[in-house]
Amino acid sequence: MYIAPAMFYRHTMYHSGNQMVDPQILFEKARIQPGMHVADFGCGQTGHIIFPCAKILGERGIIYAVDILKDVLMQIEQRAKSNSLLNVHSVWSDIEKKGHTAIPSHSLDVAFLVNTLVHVKERHTVLDEVNRLLKDKARLVIVDWVKKGLVFGPKEGQFIDFSDIEAWARAHRFVVQEEFDMGRYHRGVVLYKHE
Repeated sequence: MYIAPAMFYRHTMYHSGNQMVDPQILFEKARIQPGMHVADFGCGQTGHIIFPCAKILGERGIIYAVDILKDVLMQIEQRAKSNSLLNVHSVWSDIEKKGHTAIPSHSLDVAFLVNTLVHVKERHTVLDEVNRLLKDKARLVIVDWVKKGLVFGPKEGQFIDFSDIEAWARAHRFVVQEEFDMGRYHRGVVLYKHE
């Protein structure tokens, strides 16, 4: 049974550099349910996705906070401890290296890449690494910048090509389940893995 995430944290919004991306919408798109194993790749220090997701997943679920910056992960760990969230696991990883992420292969129900691919050069390698960790019938939710010419956004040449992402997905037995706009500056896609 799908449980609407809003009931768990109706008044809880963690503002960050990602505040233009509403985590509740992402959880609905990903069909997050208690007990799932989920990872946020490039989680960032505010835990914009991590902390509200941890509350939905409950004690039987796991949320992996994955980042390459160790100080970011230390902040996530401290906040999880102070909030008694035992289902938050921090994972240091360079996701541009396949096989480098210390999460069991084929164990994730959902993975998030939110404003992450814009920062990496080896985008297909990152997608391959995330794919390695996903179960069959898992979902990969990718959200990234599309609005160009903003002072606070990525520079020209950094934007991801969503058609390239979708071509990769089809070649790796994913179905493009949904494409969506996320506010004024971002676009998202939900990929469903079906081997």
